[in-house]
Amino acid sequence: MLNWDDPLAAPAKPEPVIKPVEPKADKSEAPRIVKANPAPSAVSNDTPQPATSKVKAKATDIPRPDMNPVSAKPINPEDKRVVNGMADINQLAPFKYPWAWNYFLNANKNHWTPLDVNMTQDISDYNRKLTLEEKHVYDNVLSYLTTSDILAMRNIGLAVMEKMTAPELQIYQARQVYEESMHTWTYQHCIETLGLDQGEIYNRYRVVPEIYAKIQMSNQRLSSVLRSDIDLTNRDELENFVMAYTFFAGIFEGTWFYNGFTPIFALQRRGLMKGTAEQFQYIMRDEVMHASFGIRVCKQIMLEEKLTLDPKAIQHMWEEAEAVEMAYSKYLLPDPILGYSHEDHIGQFRFVANRRAKSLGHVEPFPGAENTLPWLDEQSNLKKEKNFFETRVTEYQTGGALNWD
Repeated sequence: MLNWDDPLAAPAKPEPVIKPVEPKADKSEAPRIVKANPAPSAVSNDTPQPATSKVKAKATDIPRPDMNPVSAKPINPEDKRVVNGMADINQLAPFKYPWAWNYFLNANKNHWTPLDVNMTQDISDYNRKLTLEEKHVYDNVLSYLTTSDILAMRNIGLAVMEKMTAPELQIYQARQVYEESMHTWTYQHCIETLGLDQGEIYNRYRVVPEIYAKIQMSNQRLSSVLRSDIDLTNRDELENFVMAYTFFAGIFEGTWFYNGFTPIFALQRRGLMKGTAEQFQYIMRDEVMHASFGIRVCKQIMLEEKLTLDPKAIQHMWEEAEAVEMAYSKYLLPDPILGYSHEDHIGQFRFVANRRAKSLGHVEPFPGAENTLPWLDEQSNLKKEKNFFETRVTEYQTGGALNWD
């Protein structure tokens, strides 16, 4: 038996099995087997008894041939569905969605922690080089992201993962929950390293209307699917769920997070806050996979369930997201910092939004939007030479460049 206090210890010797004892009662009664440690039967309502040689087992405790799990047929992968599936949720293979399993394998190749990144220069930069305007940008980016990643972790864990009826989807999303918590650790690591006021940074979304508006929109879009009792065979509930997941994958992770990291990359271009920016590069790689996976799941549900979302509702959702991003951008950048402005920020939002909408199979919400930050993909790419003596290299093993399409 496994020693739960010391799993590496040698297993203990099994207890001897007591030989069957002939019953003294009516001879017509079926023989009863006395066990040293009787196991409760799946069909017995009796309370399990402690192990003793005097306890007699019932005849119903003897497994019947028709109860043998070996007789069950293997699942048919065609019975699997993203939601409303009929296959055994506990049986991973055979896969119906091998691409979901590949997401999980690649995510595990991309392991990192914030402790792998040297933050020494950031301490000096923050205290000696950043202007007041740049500190305002840095602090508020951290404030928004700390709240957002906790929200993302809860949404995947409580609203999405439990609704999936194919385990290969759930397994990647379990990894995603872990990654969101690690992102929160990253922001906390930056806050602690720089000696910032933790309570003030974390509470800022409650007192800054422009940050609160983004969180409020997220809560409004996602709170209705946090319930565990949603019946996704109901078409209205299903449509609401897919709309919420579309918002989460396309806007919240695919566009707002992308824009959320950008001001820090603008500082990195000038040789400032490089430790923070490197951690954000790792986070962005994770978010690339999160958004891509979510978009693919949404499209798969619509295909399997023959569901079409209302184009007007989709357009309204993008315009609402743009409005709160516009207000946030003006608060973040009332005056431009060197190499980055409010106009750059909101222009990039529209450009990326068109790419996400196209990936989802929707029309572009902002026709004609141009790439205002052509340097961003290269700046956020981790495939660069690093000085071994300045940083521990935790390079990603897959995906040489960011590809948001």
